[in-house]
Amino acid sequence: MAAAAVPLGFLALFFVWPVASLVVRGFVPDGAHAWNPAAWDFSGFSEVLARSRTWRIVGLTIAQATVGTLLSVLLGLPGAYVLYRCRFPLRGLVRGLVTVPFVLPTVVVGVAFRSLLAEGGPLGGLGLDGTFAAIVAALVFFNYAVVVRTVGGFWAQLDPRAEEAAAALGASPWRVLRTVTLPALAPAIASAASLVFLFCATAFGTVLILGGNRFGTIETEIYLRTTQFLDLRSAAVLSVLQLVLVAVVLWVSSRARTSRERALALAAPRRGERTVRLTRPADLAATVVTGLVVVGLLGWPMAHLLVRSLQTAGGAWTWQNYVNLGAPGPRSGLTVTVWEAAATSLRTALVAAALAVLVGGMIAFVVSRRPRSGSGRHALRVLDAVFMLPLGVSAVTVGFGFLITMDRPLGLDLDLRTSGLLVPVAQAVVAIPIVVRTVLPVLRAVDPRMREAAAALGGSPWRVLRTVDGPLMARALGLAVGFAFAVSLGEFGATSFLARPDTATLPVVVFRLIGRPGAENYGTALAAAVVLAVLTASVMLMAERLRGDRHGDV
Repeated sequence: MAAAAVPLGFLALFFVWPVASLVVRGFVPDGAHAWNPAAWDFSGFSEVLARSRTWRIVGLTIAQATVGTLLSVLLGLPGAYVLYRCRFPLRGLVRGLVTVPFVLPTVVVGVAFRSLLAEGGPLGGLGLDGTFAAIVAALVFFNYAVVVRTVGGFWAQLDPRAEEAAAALGASPWRVLRTVTLPALAPAIASAASLVFLFCATAFGTVLILGGNRFGTIETEIYLRTTQFLDLRSAAVLSVLQLVLVAVVLWVSSRARTSRERALALAAPRRGERTVRLTRPADLAATVVTGLVVVGLLGWPMAHLLVRSLQTAGGAWTWQNYVNLGAPGPRSGLTVTVWEAAATSLRTALVAAALAVLVGGMIAFVVSRRPRSGSGRHALRVLDAVFMLPLGVSAVTVGFGFLITMDRPLGLDLDLRTSGLLVPVAQAVVAIPIVVRTVLPVLRAVDPRMREAAAALGGSPWRVLRTVDGPLMARALGLAVGFAFAVSLGEFGATSFLARPDTATLPVVVFRLIGRPGAENYGTALAAAVVLAVLTASVMLMAERLRGDRHGDV
């Protein structure tokens, strides 16, 4: 009970209350009491839903999320196999680098892709600038790592004896994959796909830069209505639409996942690994696909970002952009240096990751239970969907909600908006669902009879948790810590509302530099983005070490 009460209380205070307060205020006239039902006016629903623009935006949101998810899963499965089921030199380094795009600021990635695709860029002749294809490519760039790490972390722990038995009976490698491996991976694939869909549906900076007004989404429309037009009523209606979309996705994902879940035989992470051999057709195909994605889709934009950070506007090579990181600059509009912002980002991400892993781990433990009663199983499915809602709510909504509710939280004479606590809390709210989806597939694969046997032998609930669930959960915690820390480092939407000028994080500084005129500010922004990428890669490599996967990676 306590394991469920703590995360429910945390999310009720720091997610439900701020979001509900903002949504409710959008449905009352100016000056009316927000929580007085008699003052509510729902005419905004009919007004917003009657606009053709609204349905065009909803359609584009679903289309880009669907295509982005399908491509991410199709490309990510070979990557999960190569990076988590096979051994090769420098594997840990490649794993860390693959994750870097996931946490880069969306605005920076949008600029990087735009510079590649715009006229005069390396791919300018393809005519992809400002197209649907450009947006989808950037979304796959972000979410490839979600599929690789979520599915790969689970795949690495599957007992290979079922695959070996099928192969010994004459099944071809492709048949083994189709009939044995993919069914076993189905829960992890469903978890990864639901995460990717929500990330694609709520993408903000990338869509705003690459799509403009032509390819707006619900997320960008909420931002525009809130910040530029102060139209809280329309923003509230769009937030409700976004919540409905998220609820449907989570319900479908839960049904797809639970219909294929079963207790699986797990093994030590290294038991099923084998050395990559390009003479095997399956290894060759997976390696080629993974190599093309890592080099072409992930590496090229990042390399282009690095090259541009070392050049002036005229193309001359220079270190000046990196020299500028140590001073705010008279035309940058900043009160802190990039290095100071980087230190703030690290401190904030450390607190946010600790909160996310603590709360997310408790959620995963609760939701992974298998009650015997139908009502108990239904209750857990509802809880699972509730705990995933932060992924589908606009980060702008969360940040704005904090501003209007945390001046006197719970009636206390304390203005949290002036403290440094809200930024890591907001980042933790965003990271918690990712922690849950990283840990949950492993816990759900534990045969409940093992827990029952341990309890029958006299083990206390705490000892059963420590001896049965604990060792398996610990394997996934390295991934969870890395993801939570990385997401916090790159979080921008809510942080941009809450961070003060003297405590700005690195993504906020990059965004502000890009928004300022002048080639010097733009070059400094690119150099700062490279610094963020290096920090992220270092964090993910450390997470791999914490995961205990040392042999053969370096």
